[in-house]
Amino acid sequence: MPSADHRPQQPQPAPVPVAERYRRFAEREARGRSPLYERFALGVADDRQLLSLLEQLPPDKQQPNLLFVAVLYLGGRQPDYRSFRAFVLEHADQLVATMLARRTQTNEVGRCALLLPVLAALPGPLALVEVGASAGLCLLPDRSAYDYAGTIIGDPAAPLRLACQPYGPVPIPARPPEVVWRRGIDLAPIDLDDPDAVRWLECCVWPDQPQRLARLRAAVGIARADPPVVVRGDLLELLGPVVAQAPAGATVVVFHAATLVYLPEPGRQRFAELMAELPATWIWAEGPGVVWGLDALLDRSMTADQAVFLLGEGPRRLVGLADPHGGWLQWLNPTA
Repeated sequence: MPSADHRPQQPQPAPVPVAERYRRFAEREARGRSPLYERFALGVADDRQLLSLLEQLPPDKQQPNLLFVAVLYLGGRQPDYRSFRAFVLEHADQLVATMLARRTQTNEVGRCALLLPVLAALPGPLALVEVGASAGLCLLPDRSAYDYAGTIIGDPAAPLRLACQPYGPVPIPARPPEVVWRRGIDLAPIDLDDPDAVRWLECCVWPDQPQRLARLRAAVGIARADPPVVVRGDLLELLGPVVAQAPAGATVVVFHAATLVYLPEPGRQRFAELMAELPATWIWAEGPGVVWGLDALLDRSMTADQAVFLLGEGPRRLVGLADPHGGWLQWLNPTA
């Protein structure tokens, strides 16, 4: 791979105004998924007082999900925008402190249903490394059952069954892959024995989606029985050393979902360079524009009006479009 000095640089997007960030969240991410958060986001987008409060925060702390999680964590579910607004204004200092100290860690285990067809196609056994692992729930794809429109994969009696609607020629596997080793990397791993940390994780689930909260709690129960190791630190510094620990004879897979979006562009480029150097397969699920170069392979009309993930293998192979929470997977003709 060319060195960073000789790689073409992705143009840096202009900062998005806070009001526009909230309006986009309402229209592209919450609409059709969370009526409550759609109303909250549209309310904030037109609320000069709340926008002024958010504009004082660093850009990475202005995101809608972080504000909504902090309100839910500190004050519980607010029934309407009027109550939400009143809580924000009455507890502004506490909210700002919480948002500065924490980050969203939506450990959405439903994404395992997106990754499974790609993981199961690799030669086993597998050694998994997840960057941005949070509590490591997605490091356990072999401990759940899956329901792809009535096709059940894994143990039907498993305590967690993940439902995913397939579209197109999704290569649904006969069984989950064999995983012999797993490690996660995260700046602030979630300790599943810490009730407050788990409550924050639960608050990252949108409150009008009780089915997601139920599967999160089921996944936490599974993980507590045999927790995966999640190493604390910067993924760019730790990725190489962690991959080097994987056992010989296993196919090493580095994967992530909604992680690189939080890295600045130089960090994303450095991550791609690391993956080109490491003896590992790279699988990812991220929003459009995060893994640079793949947008050219995508019909933009397919992602114009909704939040979707792109599912890919390596830096140049786009295999599918997906619901960010794992509800559906549309298989594309893979491009080498």
